[in-house]
Amino acid sequence: MAMALEPNKAKIAKRVIEVFEFFSENGQQATVMDIVRRYNRPQSSTSELLATLVEMGLLYKDSRSRYYSPTPRLAALGISAQPEIIRNGHLFSFMDRLAQTTRHSIALFGMVGTQAQIFRLAPGPDPVLPAIGYGACEQLSASAAGLLLLSTLPAEQASRILWRLNAEAPADQKFNPAEMREHVATLRRQGHATGPAGFGAGLQMVATLLPRNGEERPLALGLLHPASTPVDAEALAATMNHDLIQCASREAIYPASTTAPFMVAV
Repeated sequence: MAMALEPNKAKIAKRVIEVFEFFSENGQQATVMDIVRRYNRPQSSTSELLATLVEMGLLYKDSRSRYYSPTPRLAALGISAQPEIIRNGHLFSFMDRLAQTTRHSIALFGMVGTQAQIFRLAPGPDPVLPAIGYGACEQLSASAAGLLLLSTLPAEQASRILWRLNAEAPADQKFNPAEMREHVATLRRQGHATGPAGFGAGLQMVATLLPRNGEERPLALGLLHPASTPVDAEALAATMNHDLIQCASREAIYPASTTAPFMVAV
């Protein structure tokens, strides 16, 4: 009996996360039907789920408008365990401003097993990832951000992961492991990467590592742009690195912005 309940528990957990991601991606308020339509979920179970989250103090419900919105408790969950650059709120503000000033989408990536996952997405004024959002995953070898995250691992461990990814890849996605190991070694030295964004987006990316202390897990920030809009990748990566160091400072309020001059006129 306990085994039969496990799949249902997993579904409930997934739907809770979907609710939280909906607010992160779509704004401060939502109705039951907004979430039902977004994820194609049953209305009755979605209403029950939202009511439970209200009881737990994770969502507010306006009795007149029937809108739900997140409470500060939701925002505080897990924040104390995050790196300083996230705890102080500067990173997300920087991502939003960078997306507005460059008019390109900015994504925060983490490494989950052998995949790069989007932890947060700040769409530019003309979003280029309409079908991709929080939680989207791509093989580490298929994304500039993924390869950059892979470069933070010891060389032998990174080599084993590359061998596994190539062995499991479809025929049209296989690569030369030796060449890829050498590329990852180069990224390890330079600390930033350019190349395909992955995620089926047909875009290019400039990615740089976030500063970290001790045993913190590596994170990468990537600017996604069409191949037809070339950028000065070296200058952009250097300025992003500088601004991210400021973001990580307790004293920083708003770091200098990385803006359009890094877009090369064509």
